[in-house]
Parts: sequence; structure tokens; C-alpha cells
Amino acid sequence: MAKRKNDNLSMGEALNEFIKENRLQPGMDKVDVREAWKNLMGNGVNNYTSTVELRGDTLFVGLSSSVLREELSLGKSKIITMLNEDLGRELVKKLVLR
Repeated sequence: MAKRKNDNLSMGEALNEFIKENRLQPGMDKVDVREAWKNLMGNGVNNYTSTVELRGDTLFVGLSSSVLREELSLGKSKIITMLNEDLGRELVKKLVLR
């Protein structure tokens, strides 16, 4: 761990520094995307969601309903925009519904 640079770090700043120094951001991104999907889609979609996995800049979502999969595929670009807005940066560029 690096030396302390400042005695007055907030907890958030200290955690962000720790994540950056230990290269944990990709793992944190995966967790953040799952949480964003859960929050944005609501209970109706989450009941049929089996997996949410981020690989690179592509989000893979497993759905148990073919009807829901078809409905969501019509609004892929809007879903990507909503997810990126919730995450605060452009993390997801492609959405694959399975």
C-alpha cells in the first residue's frame, strides 16, 4: 500500500484510492452494473433475470422469458443509455440478451 499523502482523507476518497492502487475497478464495475440493472428494471424484469454479467464493454443478460427478451431487445439503445447514466460514465456499449 502506498504512503499516506494527506492526514485528512474522507472515507470515500480513501476507498477510491485503494481501489485504484489495487486495480480493483473492473470488479467493482461488474458489481455496479448488476446493481444498476436491478434498480432500473424493477421487480417485473428482475423476476425473469437469471444472470447479469459484464465482459469488457458488453453486458450479457440471461432472461428466462422469451417474450420479455423480445420486448427488451426493441429498446436496447435506451437501456444502454439508462445504465450508463445511472453508472455516471459510459461503461456499457453493447447489450446481449439471452
